[in-house]
Amino acid sequence: MKAKRNKTIDITVDAGREYLNRCITLDRPASLADVMNRIIIGDTFSVMPLLPKASVDLLVVDPPYNLDKDFHGNMYYKKDDEAYEDYTVSWVEGVLPLLKPTASIYVCCDWKSSLVIGKVLMRYFNVQNRITWQREKGRGAKRNWKNGMEDIWFATCSKEYTFNLEAVKVRKRVVAPYRVDGKPKDWDETASGNFRNTCPSNFWDDLSIPYWSMPENTAHPTQKPEKLLAKLILASSNEGDLVFDPFLGSGTTAVTAKKLNRNYIGIEYNEQYCVWAQKRLEMAEADKSIQGYTDGVFWERNTLAEQNKRKKNKQLTFFEEAEDDDL
Repeated sequence: MKAKRNKTIDITVDAGREYLNRCITLDRPASLADVMNRIIIGDTFSVMPLLPKASVDLLVVDPPYNLDKDFHGNMYYKKDDEAYEDYTVSWVEGVLPLLKPTASIYVCCDWKSSLVIGKVLMRYFNVQNRITWQREKGRGAKRNWKNGMEDIWFATCSKEYTFNLEAVKVRKRVVAPYRVDGKPKDWDETASGNFRNTCPSNFWDDLSIPYWSMPENTAHPTQKPEKLLAKLILASSNEGDLVFDPFLGSGTTAVTAKKLNRNYIGIEYNEQYCVWAQKRLEMAEADKSIQGYTDGVFWERNTLAEQNKRKKNKQLTFFEEAEDDDL
């Protein structure tokens, strides 16, 4: 029995048959209307050739890292570097025809697979940056440093691409506030502290790995945080754009895209993960909140009190406006 506060989504395939039935399969070329905002069950290398060409605005890829891993019955076995490079080339060449000339690409990896993936991406795309984010989870190592970081490669198909800087600024506490004529300069003074919106860097230390008391958490072994995907989606797409994830897993890309008013297509081979992804999409109908993202701003850690205050004030304003409408 789970504790009352344990919100982990772990529905079995049998119990979640209604969710599985919301997914689709493809055995012939599909139109955009056929696959828009759908999860497709199948092998991504077989499905991608059936998807509409030049339709994707943003590609988010979280491929299997080159490690022995059991994904609930679907084993991935570690390859040598040459074989993993061939594997990476295969999915890159599979997605290429699906991308618009203005599309952006983000690829998740650990430090070791990053060495291979980065090299492949440089052959096919304009690599813009490498993001490193702090992943505070996992076991230590007896004869090495604990691996607490992961990479995300940021690339584009051309020099023309979307990057919404204002949408991804980070709200941080101001340690030494600067004033001009006694007034705050480029920062806000609040009852909970002093804050400034700052440009994001390529090192992110403000993310929490989903855990048992978070509604977004599933039993997937390598689930990414919604806040992480929100940064990528807000920066490199606009409302109504199409976000594609060929290794959807438990659905974080699709769920976050939906919460941020983007369209999505996801491919996932594992039926268990399809069930969890569909359950999360259903939950997103009623709750579009993203942990750590409030009032259109990404907040650094340990600012929960101010975030909650903003949420409360926003709700009160909504109710006041509703009452005025009634009058």
